[in-house]
Amino acid sequence: MGDILFLAHRVPYPPDRGDKIRSFHLLKALAKLGRVHLAAFADDAADEGHAAALDPYVATRHVERRTRSQVAAGLAALRTGRPVSLALFESAGIAGFVAQTLRERPIETIFVFSGQMAQFVPADRGAARFVMDFVDVDSAKFAAYADTARQPMRRIHAREARLLGAYEIATAARADASLFVSEAEVALFRRHSGLGAEKVQALGNGVDLAFFDPAVAVERPNVPTPLIVFTGQMDYPPNMAAVIRFARESLPAIRATVPGATFAIVGRNPAPAVRALAALPGVIVTGAVADVRGWLAAAAVVVAPLDLARGIQNKVLEAMAMGRPVVASPAAFEGIEAVAGAELIVADAAGEAVAVIGLLTRPDAAARLGLAARARLVADYSWESRLAPLAGLVTAPRAVAV
Repeated sequence: MGDILFLAHRVPYPPDRGDKIRSFHLLKALAKLGRVHLAAFADDAADEGHAAALDPYVATRHVERRTRSQVAAGLAALRTGRPVSLALFESAGIAGFVAQTLRERPIETIFVFSGQMAQFVPADRGAARFVMDFVDVDSAKFAAYADTARQPMRRIHAREARLLGAYEIATAARADASLFVSEAEVALFRRHSGLGAEKVQALGNGVDLAFFDPAVAVERPNVPTPLIVFTGQMDYPPNMAAVIRFARESLPAIRATVPGATFAIVGRNPAPAVRALAALPGVIVTGAVADVRGWLAAAAVVVAPLDLARGIQNKVLEAMAMGRPVVASPAAFEGIEAVAGAELIVADAAGEAVAVIGLLTRPDAAARLGLAARARLVADYSWESRLAPLAGLVTAPRAVAV
């Protein structure tokens, strides 16, 4: 096939957080189908330094630091009537690279990762096919924020939800195919947009089963046990809310029955409210760790007590791949193809402490749950199987003339 132009809102390396995990494996898969030209933003100097690691997968690349602040983006968004999410990612450099690449390279497919990057797809793209990977319905996330926020943030989030939702629908209407990470996200977007299966479909996440393998020897932390583990980016509001609630509400009940239980919050950039949890009895806040597998391997139970979650929770898949018993909230379980009660436990806020206590006090049952979790992931969640439909998506003829 012809060349592929891949646009990503963040350098797709290293695959150590949700968006980078998906974008990196998509990039690897696309590189097997044709020559890839990458345009992406870097969050910081470290991100810029990682760009060279992608050279085995790309023919050309343009990576630039995203420097616009939230305040500047907010003012620009108000002035232009656009979503803040788009204003944050405006760039003459990216736009110029896209225009030059379309002009000079035989681009057959433009593959866009994350809705913010769709603004760089020109209205006149010639014969190039446009595949849009939204991953999640971001506008729904802002709507959920608005439901629980106080003024003025309630109004700000509601505005973002409204404008971004309209932009998502307009983008999907002009794309040849729009992808989401789960059937639940697909169903939600179809209801909002009125678009059907010929335009909107699911492309699920996988797991690197050779990396997240309980048989691989990893260094475990020297911490009190039994260990309850949560993993994630710890300046992300839904993760922050989850661990704060769990540490303050569920952990005391767990420790009343299992006094030595320790809750480890494992992930980079813990916000001040998260760091403060380390003052509570039985709580550890690690910050960034060299290898999350050691913490997962040491865990008696992995928890995902999120009240707000979009798409697929990689943290749940990785824990299951490591053969660990997982207690997930209904929101964190949504979109995961596993049998609740047999391959993981699903419990809401009212029931999560009882579920964790049950696993801590019945290690044989916990071990069986972990083995079943690993078996499910091996059977259904390799990246190769999950991304198998990608070839057909990027090589199909244009659906409509735009």
